Amino acid sequence: MLRDALFPVLVCLVAWIGFDILVGQRDIARAERDSAQLEVNGLREAARISGQMLADRDAIDLQRTQELNHDLTKNRGLRRDVDDGVKRLPVKATCSAPTSVKASAGGLADAGPAELAADARSDYFTLRDQLALSKQMILGLQDHVRRICLR
Repeated sequence: MLRDALFPVLVCLVAWIGFDILVGQRDIARAERDSAQLEVNGLREAARISGQMLADRDAIDLQRTQELNHDLTKNRGLRRDVDDGVKRLPVKATCSAPTSVKASAGGLADAGPAELAADARSDYFTLRDQLALSKQMILGLQDHVRRICLR
């Protein structure tokens, strides 16, 4: 009779311990799932931000490349016009007044405005192209810092 009464109590005790173990495992699994979901959400947000930063970088690159190409095209057009004689490259210069009568008689005072020598023109256009490239590189880096790095 004691055995008959003790058996259901023992079964209930084993069931309760087993249930307690399962509840503990369930709680651990839920905590791991919640942690994994937070990590997934963080990774998705990081991927979204990285994608936006790459898109911004590409937009900056495209804009600066287009502006550089426009400047280089303008420089090539100016170079063609100078080579064809349509335009001149004036040089801001001052000429001192002739000090002697002999110099003034040579007609230097009646000379046209100063202009770059033909062999200096290619250097001038190379410098203009390099200036346009440097300008766009600097502006692009400034845009990159403002729109991407300081985000």
